[in-house]
Amino acid sequence: MEVLYPQCVGMDVHQETIVACALITGEDGRVESETRTFGTMTKDLFELLKWLEAKSISHVAMESTGIYWKPVYNILEGYFDMTLANAHRIKNVPGRKTDVSDAEWIAKLLRVGLIEPSFVPCEDLRELRDLCRLRKKRIGNLTAEKNRIQKYLEMSNVKLGTVATDIFGVSGRNLLEKLITKGYVDADDVDESV
Repeated sequence: MEVLYPQCVGMDVHQETIVACALITGEDGRVESETRTFGTMTKDLFELLKWLEAKSISHVAMESTGIYWKPVYNILEGYFDMTLANAHRIKNVPGRKTDVSDAEWIAKLLRVGLIEPSFVPCEDLRELRDLCRLRKKRIGNLTAEKNRIQKYLEMSNVKLGTVATDIFGVSGRNLLEKLITKGYVDADDVDESV
């Protein structure tokens, strides 16, 4: 097969380690392979970056395993042509597999252009996605908490839902505050609040 990227690296990324396999084609056409293991702390990622630069690497590929690829991608993104691969599409042949063999397999696939890259949006869009997901989660938590409070009140025979359309609106909150401070709500108070 035609070699598209003569200086490339395949990486097997885990929670605590990154196994990187560099495949470098020499001037005589021979392929030199070097494998190193790095940690995943920031200082280790910069050590990985220096190693890749020293090897004159142009292309880097790794699997998109969980969230572990994200810090690696963030550090290396501006320096190399990064390829994020779907793990199901680059599965190695079954048998005895190791981190080293996985990294080497990824490097071999990348070298001949057999990895279909996953879409990774730009950094600004990734940050916006994270914020939107966090907001959606917080709103979901808030809704669940409101439902829990309303259920608890109903089970305690406090029928605020029949008096106020939104028990967490202004009048509903006033009623809840009076319940907390007085321990009960007069009929006159309910009429004034609604």
